[in-house]
Amino acid sequence: MFTDPDQTMAQSAVLRHLDRRAAGLHPGPAYEEWAQAMTQATIDHPFLTQRLREWSLFRAVTPELPWPPDDLLASSNRLQLKTATSTNTEANRILAEAGRTKRIRNTAKASLDHRSQS
Repeated sequence: MFTDPDQTMAQSAVLRHLDRRAAGLHPGPAYEEWAQAMTQATIDHPFLTQRLREWSLFRAVTPELPWPPDDLLASSNRLQLKTATSTNTEANRILAEAGRTKRIRNTAKASLDHRSQS
């Protein structure tokens, strides 16, 4: 997987693959097996490991499975913003109050307002 002599390019290619596959698999049951395999493949690459962890957190937040709010607040701006557009009311309340940036807080508030008007 990381055979490119330019490790930055190799990591970038793996990240692109990870994001595409996770986006397609996160709602379904195939995600778990895939994530386990990716965990092994990325174990020596902290950034990729963190991204996979965040996809797993997003997966838990989306169908409203149990998830630790502190993990969401400690996550990257990218994940917070992605979650702020989700349908999880609890996650949006947390992000509306304590999201890392003004954009995240405003997006979460807009998501909550949109749902309350529906």
